[in-house]
Amino acid sequence: MTEQGVRWTAEQVLALAPDAASRKAGSRLGVAGPWSGTGSADEGTVWGLCKGSGSRPYQTVVDIADAAGPAYKCSCPSRKFPCKHALGLLLLWAGGDGAVPRAAGAPDWAEQWISGRRKRSEDKRAGDGGGSGSGAADPEAARRRAERRAERVTAGATELEQRLADLLRGGLASAESAGYGLWEETAARMVDAQAPGLAARVRELGAIPASGPGWPVRLLEECALLHLLDQGWLRRERLPDGLAATVRSRVGLPAAADGPPVRDRWLVLAQYDTSDPKLTTRRIWLYGAESGRTALLLSYGAAGRAPELALPVGLVLDAEVSVYPGAGQLRAALGERFAAPVSAGVRPPGLTTAEAAARYGEALRADPWLDAVPVTLDRVVPAAAGDSWQLADADTDSALPLTPGAHSRPGLWRLVALSGGAPVKVFGECGHRGFTPLTAWPAGAGEAVALC
Repeated sequence: MTEQGVRWTAEQVLALAPDAASRKAGSRLGVAGPWSGTGSADEGTVWGLCKGSGSRPYQTVVDIADAAGPAYKCSCPSRKFPCKHALGLLLLWAGGDGAVPRAAGAPDWAEQWISGRRKRSEDKRAGDGGGSGSGAADPEAARRRAERRAERVTAGATELEQRLADLLRGGLASAESAGYGLWEETAARMVDAQAPGLAARVRELGAIPASGPGWPVRLLEECALLHLLDQGWLRRERLPDGLAATVRSRVGLPAAADGPPVRDRWLVLAQYDTSDPKLTTRRIWLYGAESGRTALLLSYGAAGRAPELALPVGLVLDAEVSVYPGAGQLRAALGERFAAPVSAGVRPPGLTTAEAAARYGEALRADPWLDAVPVTLDRVVPAAAGDSWQLADADTDSALPLTPGAHSRPGLWRLVALSGGAPVKVFGECGHRGFTPLTAWPAGAGEAVALC
């Protein structure tokens, strides 16, 4: 199934794009006009020459079948991976109209890179099996560092408790007149205390007073959750192990994915990015076809650079994942990959809208700070409800409202067009703000359609 006879769809290719601009530029290059010398080989490689602004065409090659994941090489100066030329080449190949013919072998410039990369991958896998004790950290030194950090976090949590108490004592109305500077200064104090999780939540508080009618209620709710997290940290020794690990994660302490590796055929459910001025975070949801587990992969890129990990939505990956500690936590680390992603026609089982809401409620018992849970809705129809939208259950009278952010995404209209008034299967995130659709499947047969 790693051969070129298994072609990706255009949606699966565009899911690899590092940002919207690359997606748009790559789509323009997914036609035969600017390309020459294109070809593909059965072992999973595609190459071609793309005419650019200079006298020499850009040399572009993509290795799809390597178990370590898709890799790209282009002679263009772009720092994005994949660049627009790699996306355009893959779109041209995915079209299946003969614009990228089969070839017995790649040209020398492509073959040199392909062979070198695969040899490095094999050497790395062989080296990983040997292990090395020379770089092992001093466990006693690590314990002392952890203790010092815990002391700083405790001091920060204690100070934050006092600031929350002062806010409530003075009245929530004072938050509107104080402006954002109060919250930014408090967040900076939490950064100094080495508690980035607390700092992020404090910054979110700063945006609430200007968020429209009803903001005092929302501010009180978020202050209560922050107070609960503070108290969880200050009393972590009394908590069950799983909940204590969740508190440490929410505060922002690092942890290792020390759960036993689970090998499965993992369906790539969704992939999307969120960005701030300093960091781009990529979230990839997986579903284990045999285990029935759902796992979340996180990948990061510095400002201006896309995260390296990219998996095509709708394909299946034979790989191992290891989970992170914490009650109700779904985050996992991707381990060894045994084959390239392939099309396998796998779909996750679905729930009713009522069952999805109940699942979120159950998850809050293990993690009270959880914004949303991943769920797949079966047989739902997108429908307008006044000025907003909802997903109505085709077989019951229940429905889930869409989150406010989902209304402004192009994916909403893609979902409406896919449905055409008929029930569809939709994967997304269900939380207290509503449901955010991320991927959909048409009734009957059909490929997954990314909505983000």
